[in-house]
Amino acid sequence: MTATISGTRTYRLGEFHQFEGGGRTFVYVVHAGAIFELDEAAETLIRLARNGGTAHESLVNDLTTSGLTIADAEELVEEMYHSHLLVDSESAPARLENPPAGFPLQSMVMNLTNQCNLSCEYCYEFGADKVATPEGKPKFMDLETAKASVDFLMQSAVSRSAVQITFFGGETLMNFPLLKQVVTYASEQAAAHGKRIDYSLTTNATLLTPAIIDFLAEHKIGVTVSMDGPPDLHDKLRVFANGKGSYDIIAPKVKLLIEKHRTRAITARVTMTSGVTDVVRIFRHLKQDLGFHEVGFAPVTTSPDRLYSIGEKGMDGVLNQFHALAEEWLEYALRGEMHGFSNVSETIAELVQGVNKSHPCGAGLGLVGVGPSGDIAPCHRFVDSDQHAMGHVSTGIDAAKQADFLDRGHVNSKYECSTCWARPLCAGGCHHEAFVRYGDTGHANLHYCDWIRDWTDTCLKIYGTVSALNPGFLEQFAERKAL
Repeated sequence: MTATISGTRTYRLGEFHQFEGGGRTFVYVVHAGAIFELDEAAETLIRLARNGGTAHESLVNDLTTSGLTIADAEELVEEMYHSHLLVDSESAPARLENPPAGFPLQSMVMNLTNQCNLSCEYCYEFGADKVATPEGKPKFMDLETAKASVDFLMQSAVSRSAVQITFFGGETLMNFPLLKQVVTYASEQAAAHGKRIDYSLTTNATLLTPAIIDFLAEHKIGVTVSMDGPPDLHDKLRVFANGKGSYDIIAPKVKLLIEKHRTRAITARVTMTSGVTDVVRIFRHLKQDLGFHEVGFAPVTTSPDRLYSIGEKGMDGVLNQFHALAEEWLEYALRGEMHGFSNVSETIAELVQGVNKSHPCGAGLGLVGVGPSGDIAPCHRFVDSDQHAMGHVSTGIDAAKQADFLDRGHVNSKYECSTCWARPLCAGGCHHEAFVRYGDTGHANLHYCDWIRDWTDTCLKIYGTVSALNPGFLEQFAERKAL
């Protein structure tokens, strides 16, 4: 039966992106989000099928003319068909299914406070592009709301073996007493439900003390510090209300954190703005001078007319510096060493895991944000926004609002993404960025498309080279999660 069906097919090439690495040829197959190495026979088949409308029998005959036996040619065509490098000429383009109803929650970003002791001009919570409407709502989460949030997570993650809580703000450590209580309660509840639990937090580091650091280390709480580089760059926008820069306050605290907290990696998260785009210098300072384990970079989320917005020319310069650090990352990987540039590491992890996204991230799906009032948002960037609220921890998620958010954010709904080979990793880009730029959480982030394709191609070539020359190094990325 299979041979009969195969014999009646006509083929065209599926969607894929071809690249080189380590002297070998690979393809990234869009439908599967998978990478395959091509041998000479497979490259020949691709060349033969490039014009489309090629009948099965004709394709097999052409392959035998090139030197394959009939059996090997038949096997190769079937392998290419099942890997989606070849598709039936009559078939419609593949579309990702919607996530199943009742998809279990796994991660919660708990905003312990919407207050902050810094006044960063670009802040997405309090800056010119804010979406939050915090008026009349609690400024600090209380214990009752926190416990209800934990209970909601446990009930919503019923089929999960592990859950994660990320503490956030405002400035997270302004409500550190509650954080300690939550860790105690959530650990008890996780044990009662037979689940593992992981904790992390994001902080500006201004309020770190030896006692806080000891607590974080004891409970293996991952820490990400928001820091934008050496003093002249960090202090451009990360300032106190009086305009004074925060670098001199946080640098010694960061060094103490890295010295004393040895149970989890300590990472830095850099927000790139106009004038704060010297990626290599920032990386060198944070990684080598201060000692962060990893450093990740993201452009500011903002309307394009803000003075601190990075223009197209600026982003081109950023990409060039990303390439320079990517080359270093590869050199380290070939020696079996971690480099610390997490923008490469995160993409490599997604490639190793075969990620094929229906949505840009887990927002509103496997992850939610919870504000100090207990309101549920798709993620931490929408916390305290009435327009984007999806429920309350005491009553659960409003299924209709959740479905609307997810339907609009699905990659199938973004027409511009339908022909992009990088969509399995991008899925159109950040919901929050889309809302700030285009007024719609489901809009594709078109201003980053070329940038994303270039960067994805760079990481694919790194993957190919490492898989060819030091494949064992990639094993550590099989279970890595985004920082």
